[in-house]
Amino acid sequence: MTAPAPAPDAGPPASGGAVRGSLRGRILLMFAGTLGAALTVAGLALWRAGSGGTDAAIQGALLAGFGLTGIVTGLWYLFDQNIARPIETLAGALRTGRVPDLAQSRYLADLGPAAHDAALARQRSDQALDAALQTHAAELAREKASLESILADFGAGAVMADARGRVVFYNASAARLLPGLALDGMMDRLLTPGALRAAQVRLAAGAGATDLTCLTMAGLRLSGRLRPIDSMGEGGLLLILRDAAVDRPAPRATLEALRRHAATLVPMLDALDGPIPPALAQAIRAEGQGLALTTRTLSQILASVAPAQMAGLDELAAGLTSAAPLPRLAFRAEAAGLNALLLALDARLRDRGHAPVLAVHPDQADQMRLALEWTGAPVPIDLLEAWLTDAPDPGQPDLTGTEILARHGTGIWPETTGPGSALVMPLPLAQGAVDGSGVTYDFALAARGVASSRLADLTCVVFDTETTGLNDHDAIVQIAGLRLARGRLTGERFDTLVDPGRPIPPGSTAIHGITDAMVQGAPDLTAALTAFRHFCDDSVLIAHNAPFDMGFLRRARAQTGAHFDNRVLDTVALSAMVWGQSAVHTLDALTARLGIEIPPEARHTAMGDTIATAEAFLKLIPALEAKGITRFEEAWAEARRHRGLVEDANLPA
Repeated sequence: MTAPAPAPDAGPPASGGAVRGSLRGRILLMFAGTLGAALTVAGLALWRAGSGGTDAAIQGALLAGFGLTGIVTGLWYLFDQNIARPIETLAGALRTGRVPDLAQSRYLADLGPAAHDAALARQRSDQALDAALQTHAAELAREKASLESILADFGAGAVMADARGRVVFYNASAARLLPGLALDGMMDRLLTPGALRAAQVRLAAGAGATDLTCLTMAGLRLSGRLRPIDSMGEGGLLLILRDAAVDRPAPRATLEALRRHAATLVPMLDALDGPIPPALAQAIRAEGQGLALTTRTLSQILASVAPAQMAGLDELAAGLTSAAPLPRLAFRAEAAGLNALLLALDARLRDRGHAPVLAVHPDQADQMRLALEWTGAPVPIDLLEAWLTDAPDPGQPDLTGTEILARHGTGIWPETTGPGSALVMPLPLAQGAVDGSGVTYDFALAARGVASSRLADLTCVVFDTETTGLNDHDAIVQIAGLRLARGRLTGERFDTLVDPGRPIPPGSTAIHGITDAMVQGAPDLTAALTAFRHFCDDSVLIAHNAPFDMGFLRRARAQTGAHFDNRVLDTVALSAMVWGQSAVHTLDALTARLGIEIPPEARHTAMGDTIATAEAFLKLIPALEAKGITRFEEAWAEARRHRGLVEDANLPA
């Protein structure tokens, strides 16, 4: 919930640029000086008249002094309203590439129309240039899309890092294997460093590539191959990772062993007629143990197949009726088999006269419950088990529904849900996004050199919160974030509802639309902020009216243990640097000035406001650079000059 922007400060603002102080402030000083000089002259005249004792002269001098004060004050007000303020607004429009409004500069003679015409010409030139670039880039875009499609579906995890170990590329498989993987993050923070360093030593010794086995910080064992990348500069690396579980015995060999043990055991059982000879008993025992061991091995293999794959909820729900728009989620699942099973169960239920719909409910922090729900009596468990003996997937005719569930390490069972019933199946969530290309990269990070503080180079997380209210004792109910790297959105996002542990006031629900029912089963504050802290890492945080949102994060430290000591930028202060403090700096006003449209249904949602704030920040960067504010340190110093408008959200050094 973005708090209302602070009211404009009545005092004269301070702006950056070649000359310190604003035009309005300088005009005020000029008129104040003029008034001071006039009053000095009137005072001298009054003193002179007083020494002569002429009452009429004294009264005349007083009247002249008051008259001059009124005239100069009136002239200053007219200059401020009709010249200084319009020029300030005109400058802000020009720096942000917007066509200025002629009505706001009607007293500036030909300056307003000239600026309007120049901005319009620039806009047309930009549009023509964009059209030419689009034509030139069309072929490159097609090649890029093809490459991204190939890399996204590449079964192994692929991570590229520059010479300093910062990630510049990864695909969806890598995001699944290495939770927390992010652009501009350090690769060795996600893997135990010993194996990675040893592999780098082997490369330094002259190896063209080297194999390694390593552990993630979560304890998952991975096998991989590391090789240098010349195009990334000296020290650039490509790491290909696979789950070490793929080295387990192949299912076909295990099935053959199972068949062999069973084939040997059957004739032995047929030979049982009378007392069992000791040798035969020993052979039966040995074959039985082999059969049990092989069966256990096969169960482990079947249970481990699904986690190596990722499927979007839209893939699993294809052909099914849903109760509501489905969230964009990714599961550790094989889409074809599970979708076929859900379709088969849906058809069975419809044959019995039911009208099932698919719903998704939170279950645990890392899994959801898929449910086929209908109004009516539940399905008997023995009937459900009979349905599961069929093979639902034509592409896998040797797998029954029971075996498909076993491959995914899950099950399905009937439940009664109030007036209705459901078939419920828990399924683990997968790390990584399901939308976009499935790959995330910015190869220019490798050429950036040491960490840059230029606004256009910063790695940032733009975020917003929705809360139960605007006071310090209120609680977060939703938090969302987007990562920016080198002036562009990376596609990495964080978005979660939060269970505040208290009722949400109806007045707050009327603003952001979040109800008590929506947050039931959502992560609590500790889980949500711990995950968000991991997402942010040491990125610069950006928010609109940042003291409000940062206050909620920092007040929760004692409860959650999540420490947000990141550097902070506030788009309220950045807006004031461009348009002056007298302008309105609400998110709606800022986005309107920048030509950014916020869909009505997205306004006052954490992700909707985050997207708008991110777009505003990206459009403010060139305007700030035009004023000579190019680095974080310069923006921070300038923001402190606007503390009468908004507090500084950065922690003291």
